[in-house]
Amino acid sequence: MKEKIKVGVLGATGAVGQKFVQLLENHPWFELTEVAASERSVGKTYGEAARWFQNTPLPERIRHLSVKACQPQLDCQIVFSGLDAAVAGEVETEFAAAGYAVFSNARNHRLDDDVPLVIPELNADHLHLIDLQRKKSGGSGFIVTNSNCSTMFLAMVLGPLHQAFGVEKVFVATMQAISGAGYPGVASLDILGNVIPFINGEEEKIEIETRKILGALAGGRVQLAGFVISAQTNRVPVEDGHIECVSVKFRKQASVAAIKERLQNFRGLPQELKLPSAPPQPIIVMEEPDRPQPRRDVMAANGMATFVGRIRPCPLLDFRFVILGHNTIRGAAGASILNAELLVAQGRI
Repeated sequence: MKEKIKVGVLGATGAVGQKFVQLLENHPWFELTEVAASERSVGKTYGEAARWFQNTPLPERIRHLSVKACQPQLDCQIVFSGLDAAVAGEVETEFAAAGYAVFSNARNHRLDDDVPLVIPELNADHLHLIDLQRKKSGGSGFIVTNSNCSTMFLAMVLGPLHQAFGVEKVFVATMQAISGAGYPGVASLDILGNVIPFINGEEEKIEIETRKILGALAGGRVQLAGFVISAQTNRVPVEDGHIECVSVKFRKQASVAAIKERLQNFRGLPQELKLPSAPPQPIIVMEEPDRPQPRRDVMAANGMATFVGRIRPCPLLDFRFVILGHNTIRGAAGASILNAELLVAQGRI
């Protein structure tokens, strides 16, 4: 690429916004030129406005950027939205109407009929919904969403298995890291030495978003995949990395060996195109009986891979296994960046 594409981050001072800032530093295709946030931060430098809590230093160039309002007057072509759902829907719509390419981590537009909910390895064809958005608006802007963090890893594993064996039923119980609650997140006296068996709206997101991602594009909208999911979600005292315990029933006969082979050999369009943020192997199968583990595994492949272990028969359904993924990288900001890279590679941006 001869010249980097200018990008901005909406909600740049928050937890997801900071992760966008961190991951965009030294990106080979994108240059972060604009940071936008709420009115209380507007006019300050980013270093003054953001209480930086990432595990790498705040980039000096970004420290001195002036924080702008979340209004479509930013000097960039792409905006990455780390906005809270309370405000994201309207703001993202305004930016798309003004001609920006909007890549959203918020839930607001994920289930809109004409908005693609994308994991590029699985359903890049859903990006054709962008054409419907543009036709409807008469402009060049659009919105692309990535999924809820816990949905991301479940769908990533179910996708290749659904293609090969046909998923019929899924039960999933999650153990979700506290970073998924943003910053400052869950109060220490609530989470230390404790498990909270409720995350507002999370079970519903898993149950519907997974079926949209793995559904088929037909008649200008996505027909949801025909299987059923039962989800239970829990917040646990882990900093980064969501664990999911999954049982699944297939239409076709499978085996442990066949499942492992399917997952190990799975590659998608991001790997074929060698996109900058794409993990070379999107799904990593672990053979150790006590893996995957957040502390030991979650940052492999720069936090962009999905890990699967303990693949074995299930006495209730057909097979069961454990999934791990980095909730704020592949499950949030990294997923949006990968979506944008794909559209650039396809010539849509």
